[in-house]
This record gives sequence, structure tokens and C-alpha cells, in this order.
Amino acid sequence: MRSNASGCSSSGGGQLPAPSNDRNSNGGPNPHPVPVLGEPNPHQRTRGGRPDSWDSRMELHRNGTNGSCHSSCGPLTDYYIPDYILKPDSERVTVDSVPCCPVVVFINSKSGGQLGSSLIKTYRELLNEAQVFDLSEEAPDKVLHRLYCNFEKLKSNGDLIATQIQKSLRLIVAGGDGTASWLLGVVSDLKLSHSPPVATVPLGTGNNLPFSFGWGKKNPATDQAAVKSFLGQVKGAREMNIDSWHIIMRMRIPQEGPCDPIAPLDLPHSLHAFHRVSACDSLNLEGYHTFRGGFWNYFSLGMDAQVSYEFHSERKRNPEKFRHQLRNQGTYAKLGFKHSLNHLSSRNISQLAKVKIMKRPGSQWEELKIPRSIQSVICLNFPSFSGGLNPWGTPSSRKVQDRDLTAPYVDDGLIEIVGFRDAWHGLILLAPNGHGTRLAQAHRIRFEFHKGAAEHTFMRIDGEPWKQPLPKEDDTVVVEISNLRQVAMLANDPCRSKSVNDPSSPSCHSHEDDESNSLEDEDEWEDGRKKFGAAATFKIPDEVDIAHLS
Repeated sequence: MRSNASGCSSSGGGQLPAPSNDRNSNGGPNPHPVPVLGEPNPHQRTRGGRPDSWDSRMELHRNGTNGSCHSSCGPLTDYYIPDYILKPDSERVTVDSVPCCPVVVFINSKSGGQLGSSLIKTYRELLNEAQVFDLSEEAPDKVLHRLYCNFEKLKSNGDLIATQIQKSLRLIVAGGDGTASWLLGVVSDLKLSHSPPVATVPLGTGNNLPFSFGWGKKNPATDQAAVKSFLGQVKGAREMNIDSWHIIMRMRIPQEGPCDPIAPLDLPHSLHAFHRVSACDSLNLEGYHTFRGGFWNYFSLGMDAQVSYEFHSERKRNPEKFRHQLRNQGTYAKLGFKHSLNHLSSRNISQLAKVKIMKRPGSQWEELKIPRSIQSVICLNFPSFSGGLNPWGTPSSRKVQDRDLTAPYVDDGLIEIVGFRDAWHGLILLAPNGHGTRLAQAHRIRFEFHKGAAEHTFMRIDGEPWKQPLPKEDDTVVVEISNLRQVAMLANDPCRSKSVNDPSSPSCHSHEDDESNSLEDEDEWEDGRKKFGAAATFKIPDEVDIAHLS
């Protein structure tokens, strides 16, 4: 865990000479000259009585004229990034102070009913419009590639302001868990020596990512006071490293029929982190289809993913019925219980696949016996699933000794594997210390699908479900999950996620606390890779010198 970076610098340090901005690149008059902060601007223009220059707008933010700032927020100049940092073709300006908490904001305007669009409007009113991005209009990989390439260009020219902004940059992402995972994947693929930490605004239905790190799970207010309060929390938040997990799926090319993942209709950003590798990729094998991607919170297989798939399909068909978070959660629960009453709708995991695990790096693969009644397997990294529930819980001292289990940490290189029989089984999570069927903790896990077991199955990564066709005559369909690398999240108090390096993190509960609400059946138990994103847009352009970025 790294300390926060909320201290602000008031020195301009690397001030650059202000270029002449009276003329445009063609020598003609520049209709929108770039102002110089801290100096008079003879070209100031007004729009409806409101100053149109960055200089004057900053003065409003300092003096509180643009709305009095929340006490925890501080001056909005603490978060403001000038145009020339964000837009490579903009002229440089001299600034009189370095923002101590510069932010770039990514918002999914299609999340949270109308909340996404409203948040974009508010953030653009408070900050530079150029530092607030609508993900439905521009993908985060393009934004960050452009930004970090410009950082390197400015730093090579001796711009100390750019250096300081890059060091203290923080990212904000507003959307569902899938949207947040998308941005984390892009940040991971940049492979920076110091990745910008990420804060999450809950605009989805489950909101497991923001809830895990203290940002809440209810959709937020979108007025200026609420946004300013959130900015203040971002400034004071601490950094916490988290594990990311690489997933690869390989199967023979079928003689007939599709094998590509099928998204629920055209879900925005769906399957961004799980794609077929290119022919020139090192993972590609002749005669096989290979897919890869990654996740931070969870991968699920079986009934849970099937319910999620049907929910997303219905929401896409009738978006007007899914504008309220509580109503969405109710619909989700109804779908889950419908499948619980119809046991034939989902196959048991043991009928579908053989599961193997590698408990620690370098250890041997061993078969994991799955109880015959388990219909969902969840590989979990964070202590939040299905809207804030904790399927793993904290093992009792006896379980720690007998089964070599530990409390869940987000940075220990281990993933928790939990099983559920049906949606009714999930109700135990509502009880104090309730948890699912703890199957194992592992550094790697492999699912080997039985030949002809099913025509398809359902999978889900961080809130994004899909239906996966399975070739009927193929006995080599394999899904393998392994630990990849770490990225930084921003944690706000109270934070449910725990670091293995944090001495305050729990190690185990008492024997009685854990067993009181466990549905683990001991008799039944006895019976019973180096790149994250695969999409081409995730790759750094060939013309960019990656040595500088790393």
C-alpha cells in the first residue's frame, strides 16, 4: 500500500515562456487565443457574461465565484489540467501553480439511467471540458495513449509542469463494474513505471468495484456539491495495489458452428477484455481458436453468469424499465430465483468440466473436486460480489489450519474459489458471517470441459456476461486463469478490501463465528499470459517509443 498524495504544491517550478498566441498556425488571426494564467489577457472573450478564457475561469474557481467549493474539496485549481497537456496540438501556457491532484475523468453516459449524462455536464462545468471524457464517444485507451505520449514529448522539452502533473495524476471512472474494469485494463496495458491510481463512481447495478474500496454502492447525486465532495475524497484517498488476473481460453477450430463469445445483444463495451488473439500472437496455435482477456474482481461460470446474461439481454431490449438501481436489483433477484426453481436450466459444474488448481507459484497442478450440486463457480479477488456480498467471508481458525485457507487479500497473488448450489444458497450471504462453499485458494485455476457435455455455457467477467458455444466433438476446450500483475486503486474509508501488507487486516475469525452460518457440507465435499487486453485498440501504436512509456 502506498501513501496518499494529497499535499499540494504552490510553486510553478517549470514555468515555460508563453508563446505568442495572437496568430494561428497559418499566420492568420487566432479566434481563440490561449490565455496565460497569472497574466492579463487582452483577448478575453465572454459568453453570456461568463469569461471564456482558462485564465479567468481559474480566477473564478479560486475566488469561489463559480459556486462555493465544498470544504473537503479545496480550490478547483487543485484538479484542473491545462489544455496544452491534454491536447498535443495546443499552444503551451505558463501556469503559476501545479495542480496537486490533477484528474482525468471517464464517464459512461449510458450508465445509471440519465445519471451518466448528468455527471458529464457537472464535471465539465467544474473542470476543463477537455479533461472529462464520454466513453460512448471516445475509448479510454486512445485518450491515455495520446496523453502519455504528450507527457513524454513535453518532458523531453524540459516541461517540469508536465512532469509534476504526470506524477500526481489520478483517474476517475464513472460507470458499472464492466466500465471500471475496461479502464483498469487499459491502464494495466500501458505498463507504466507508476500507473495512475483509479477512483470509481458507482453508476451500475452491482457496483462491486467501488464498494470494495469505500466509494459506496448507491448511485450518486450529480449536482455540483456532490461532485466537489467526491473530488475532495479523491484528493485524500490512499493508493492500494491490487492483483489482476489473466484468462485464456483455447479450443480446436470446429468443423461447423460458431465458437466466438456471444454478447447479450449489443451491450456497450461488452467483452472488451476477452477477444480472439491475432494470427501473429505468440499464444496463437494452428488449428485452434485462442481467446484471452483479464479481470480484477471475479470470473464466474454457470448459473450465476446465465442469470446475468438474461438480465443484460432484457435491459437492452427494454432500457426504459431499467432506470432505477433498486428496481434493477429486484429484477435480477427474480431471475435468480426463477432458475433456482428450474434446476434443469443450468448444468452442475462437475458435469460440465474438470477443475484443476495450482495453489502456489511453481507447485504442481492438482484436481479440485467440485460437489455435485454446485451450479456456479466464482473466482473472486475482491470481498464484494452481487452488490456488496462477500462469498468467501473470513475463515475460522480451524479452517485455516485444516484446509490452508486465509482471509481474502486483494494483493496476495491468490484468488478465492467459491461454489453456489442456486440462488437460495446465496441467501446465506445475508446472514452475519455467511459465506458460500469455499472450494480453494489458488494462484492458477484451469477448467477442462468434458467432450459433448453441453452445446454452450455461460461465463462472466466483472459484470460482463456472455454465452460461450462449446464444440461438440472437442475434448480440449480449456479455460485457464493466472495471476498477471498489479495496478493501483484509490481507497476511501471505510475500505472493505484488505492488503496482505496491512497489519490491521484480519487473518481469521473464531471457530464459532465462521461455522454458525456456513452451508459447507463435509459429506458432500468428500463425495463430490503476458498481456492483459487482447483488443487491437489496447496496444500501444507502433510509432510510439515504448521505452519512454515504461
